[in-house]
Amino acid sequence: MEFDPAQYGNAFRPLLEIDRCRELGPGHAVEAARAALEAMSIETAFAARRVADRSMAELCLGAVWLLHDFLDQSHHISQGVETPTGSYWHGIMHRREPDYGNAKYWFRRVGGHPIHAELHRAARELAGHMPGDAAAALQAQASWDAFGFVDLCQEVASGGSQAGALCRRIQQREWELLFDFCFQRAVGQ
Repeated sequence: MEFDPAQYGNAFRPLLEIDRCRELGPGHAVEAARAALEAMSIETAFAARRVADRSMAELCLGAVWLLHDFLDQSHHISQGVETPTGSYWHGIMHRREPDYGNAKYWFRRVGGHPIHAELHRAARELAGHMPGDAAAALQAQASWDAFGFVDLCQEVASGGSQAGALCRRIQQREWELLFDFCFQRAVGQ
């Protein structure tokens, strides 16, 4: 699936039409997006659609805050949604913070997630275009390993791996898949 910002409506589109390949760490809040993010609500973001699952719609808002590197705002939203998908966003935010132990705690609460199969395929494909031990290890995985990915991100952050570009691309695909998952359920598809 190609990620197309236009399919998510006029409110989300301009906020999604950025470089979604974010830093593995906290990054720098995109202040130019703050006003649009603060003005966004479930009602405005989903104005042209009926919201079937309000918690998934909330997670879409939190995801966009995270995309623009506003970790605190994203955290506030994800910690208020006590579902596996809320825990997933919570884990991603802590992985980026970086608080790797806390990220793993939240990924344990996720368990298996419906996006994991597609994320595993995407990670293997991305790794197939990269050299190095990390890429080879990702290609050898039988299924998505969220804990292994946290470890790899930590290794990159400590300078122990040259796989930073690969990890950022995988993180981007993870974000896109999870956002789409939330959006589709928010609108009842």
